[in-house]
Amino acid sequence: MKNKSPAILYYVHDPMCSWCWGFRTEWLKLKQLLPENIQVVSKVGGLATDSDEPMPEALQQDIQSAWKHIQQAIPGTQFNFDFWTDNTPRRSTYPACRAVLAAEQLADQGEQMTFGIQQAYYLNAQNPSDLDTLTDVATSIGLEADAFKNIMLSDGIKNALHDELAQVRSIDVYSFPSLVIEIDSRHHPVQLDYNSAQNMLAEITALLSNQNV
Repeated sequence: MKNKSPAILYYVHDPMCSWCWGFRTEWLKLKQLLPENIQVVSKVGGLATDSDEPMPEALQQDIQSAWKHIQQAIPGTQFNFDFWTDNTPRRSTYPACRAVLAAEQLADQGEQMTFGIQQAYYLNAQNPSDLDTLTDVATSIGLEADAFKNIMLSDGIKNALHDELAQVRSIDVYSFPSLVIEIDSRHHPVQLDYNSAQNMLAEITALLSNQNV
């Protein structure tokens, strides 16, 4: 029997992915339940590239329909539909992804930034495709506005996102949220259960057990 080796659980998300918002509660539960020998690594997925173009009306309707479906599939998930009348939506999540990386660089607060963006978007009907919104979120979690903006406007953060997306693709993740566990340098997708952290834990436990057979 082989000795247990540390495993890495990759959580790949996009701060403007509505299913990631719905998954948040069970993800937090799962993290609390994980064995200590599992390292958790969060990565941003880059759902939609930079764009200044307004989102087509048909796509806006599709996303609103998705929100309604998520509310039915994941009870308790909240969305503020005023977003669609109070803003000019754009299909652009790269700025929000860079904001998470910037918060991580500034103060190891990527997770707090993600949650702040989700609250701004889904609860407060603010547009996280806009730098002003992202800066407001950054200051709300204690980051300095000018320092945050400087990073957001730098080539360095664009390169950091490029590298992050390459890492995500290297473990065959193309949809969000996704969970992938690395055991002995091999990657195994974990089936998501949006309503049961216990079911996901059971699958992870089985995968870990199999490595010791």
